[in-house]
Amino acid sequence: MSTIRVVHYLNQFFSGIGAEEHAGLGPAKKSGVVGPGIALQQALGEGAQIVATVYCGDNYANEHANAIDAILALVSEERPDILIAGPAFASGRYGLACGELCVRAQDRLGIVAVTGMHPDNPGVDLYRTKVHIARTGESAAGMSDAMKVMAQLALKLYGRVPLGTPQEEGYIPTGRRVHFVAEQTAAQRALDMLVKKVSGQPFATEWPTPSYSQVKPAPPLQDLAHARIALITTGGVVPRGNPDRLEAAYASKWLKYPIGALDHLEPGDWQSIHGGFDTTNVNEDPDRMAPLDALRELEHEGVFQDLADELYTTTGNTAAVPTVRRFAQEMLKELRANEVQGVVLTSA
Repeated sequence: MSTIRVVHYLNQFFSGIGAEEHAGLGPAKKSGVVGPGIALQQALGEGAQIVATVYCGDNYANEHANAIDAILALVSEERPDILIAGPAFASGRYGLACGELCVRAQDRLGIVAVTGMHPDNPGVDLYRTKVHIARTGESAAGMSDAMKVMAQLALKLYGRVPLGTPQEEGYIPTGRRVHFVAEQTAAQRALDMLVKKVSGQPFATEWPTPSYSQVKPAPPLQDLAHARIALITTGGVVPRGNPDRLEAAYASKWLKYPIGALDHLEPGDWQSIHGGFDTTNVNEDPDRMAPLDALRELEHEGVFQDLADELYTTTGNTAAVPTVRRFAQEMLKELRANEVQGVVLTSA
């Protein structure tokens, strides 16, 4: 039996090229295994070989119309049987590139394609019905486990081995209905679940429904001319040097800085430390992310009464939903105490 040929796709960070300063890197390729591909090769075993690693910067992959086709062309040159992309964990741009690449590899090359993401990755909602996505943790701390799940998924799909349930196999549900013969009737199974629920025992529904946070829009300000407005950003804008060590990703805190005496954010005094986009343009002019200059103009024109004396800032990059919900609640207490009626919230 011939060896199964595998191509592995990575972004600029996991391929060892660099971080955000190299996110504009175009598609490229190296022979064999690169970086986390070592763990993937171990998980694949002796019957499959990573013949090449294709990589591309996250910004390039998402900002250039022909990027995915160019990446796919490099994949195609290796005549692979399987493409494994990522895992992307919670990185949105990486996840979007992995998902789209896998879809095109399946459709155009007719090969098996698998990727891996955290359920909160925006790529999941876009691609889970089109490609198998292994469920991963938020960060590379779960790399080894992710590689094992992706490898097994890929090998089973290639060998046309029927997959078990998402819970059994470790992939995110695809939304497909799979028929099977149950030992108990629906009524019996429903009663079993009901008994477990009322007695506080764990149970699994056969019909999971998506759960969405319902955020009711606040009513518009009735008297903007007499309102106090605050400036909040999730773009990681902090004083130069990041003295309070705000994280570039997975933020654990929010910060506030005095801006009462400022008419704009001086480039030499402020910077963005956000790890999810190229901050060059923001660092050239921090007002592009936290528009203090524009708000001062509106304040002087009397559009609103005054601007709160502090800038509220954090990093939205891959932040956990429960964490940012806590941020909002904590900020809200301060905003109300400072008699703020409205906020301008900017995001990367």
